[in-house]
Amino acid sequence: MPKVQVLNMLGEEVGEIELSESIFGIQPNIHVLHSAVVSQLAGARRGTQSALLRGEVRGGGRKPWRQKGTGRARSGSTRSPLWRGGGVIFAPKPRKYGFKLPKKVRRLALHSALSSKVMEQQLIVLDVLSMGEAKTREVVKVLKALHVDKKAMFVMDELDEAVFRSTRNLEGVKATDVAGMNIVDLLNHDILVMTKAAVTKTEEVLA
Repeated sequence: MPKVQVLNMLGEEVGEIELSESIFGIQPNIHVLHSAVVSQLAGARRGTQSALLRGEVRGGGRKPWRQKGTGRARSGSTRSPLWRGGGVIFAPKPRKYGFKLPKKVRRLALHSALSSKVMEQQLIVLDVLSMGEAKTREVVKVLKALHVDKKAMFVMDELDEAVFRSTRNLEGVKATDVAGMNIVDLLNHDILVMTKAAVTKTEEVLA
């Protein structure tokens, strides 16, 4: 089982924790990670683009000239896609782009993302993370104590409102709970900071 040091908010080592081999110690599956990222980003697309088909463009009900004898190509409507101001062939319409991955694949993707953080020594475990009031400078102090100067994500077992509000003004820093963890955020942030309680809950949820 992989082991990680447990630090306090001052950056001091206060213990050690054993991580689940099946969640934090597997070989990351790159293909599954890619599929999970594509699925999440596709689901986030608004899909509101729209254009008019020839039947939806106003006008064009009258035949512009008679069928034969003019020397010009035959035409039945000025709203044909071949005409300026006409409709669009195969016009895009509002639709959903998202698709669902099987539950086991989604779970394997999370296992792979968490394991990659451990392999690359990008996981920091805190004994506890709490703040009396929402102060951005308090989060900055914690990051300095942990020697974190990259994009970081804090994960708690239950979302602390003070911590959440303290991180909102910091670019590249995010706070969430175990239920809010997702593949894109895990891969977008260089450092993952989890509390001991969050590690325990993650192992219970993803077991």
